[in-house]
Amino acid sequence: MAAPPSHRLTGLFFAAAGAILFSGKAIIVKLGFRYGADAVTLLALRMLVAFPLFALMGAWAARRALAPLSAGDRWRVVGLGFFGYYLASFLDFAGLAYITATLERLILYLTPTLVLLIGWLCFGRRPSRLQWIALAVSYFGVALAFGHDLEAGGGGIVLGGALVFGSALAYALYLVGSGELVGRVGAVRLTAYASSVASVLCIGQFLLLRPWSALQLPREVYWLSLANGTLCTVVPVLMVMLGVARLGSGLASQIGMLGPVSTIVLSLLILGEPMGPWQVAGTLLVLGGVLLVSRKPAPSPERS
Repeated sequence: MAAPPSHRLTGLFFAAAGAILFSGKAIIVKLGFRYGADAVTLLALRMLVAFPLFALMGAWAARRALAPLSAGDRWRVVGLGFFGYYLASFLDFAGLAYITATLERLILYLTPTLVLLIGWLCFGRRPSRLQWIALAVSYFGVALAFGHDLEAGGGGIVLGGALVFGSALAYALYLVGSGELVGRVGAVRLTAYASSVASVLCIGQFLLLRPWSALQLPREVYWLSLANGTLCTVVPVLMVMLGVARLGSGLASQIGMLGPVSTIVLSLLILGEPMGPWQVAGTLLVLGGVLLVSRKPAPSPERS
């Protein structure tokens, strides 16, 4: 029986709003840099805000679970939390110090293509001819946008791009590794547990690498971190899950392509970042390539 129109409409709203809110993370981080904060501090503040909410989500999911986690699954959750939400987030924040928010979002959107390549290299799942074309289109699009940023100037573009690509790769490893575990643990419980692990790692990293005086920041940084930890982290996770539940992963993933578009708009309006024809062309190519890759069942590219 088909879902009622109102059910589908709310699903579209949740998926679109989640994608747009996720994209705001890069804008907030770039604004935080302007107030003198660094990547380690901004990441710790973000996860300090998000940690209690993820812990509550995990407690709720655990009460509804049929069985507790096994010892082996606990270690798998720790590993996935390290790669998917700690390492990926840290490399992303670090890379944003060097590149534009638009280029960052385009590189992160290569995640489904990396999942495809990992499946081929590690599990022998050879991509189809159409998927190879999609891969070539996607990476050519990123090359165009990357060339635009190099031409616009600014030191560290190559380093920043490499850091963000490392973030996309780390999250792709998380998606590949979480495939079997999601069925046993559940999507909500796995997300909450892995995010809680990452929160502890991010906060611990700050305590190890920064003095307490690093927290002497303008109050704007704390307001930005509050928005980042809630509106751009926990809230969109829930919205995307609700969207997937109502629409299915395929359509919800395609709606998630609003993310790069909203990042472009926000970076122009809020950050005043330059936008040239090559970057527009690169964006269209990346979106088109990822859309072709996503025609096969693939994990959603959105991430916290």
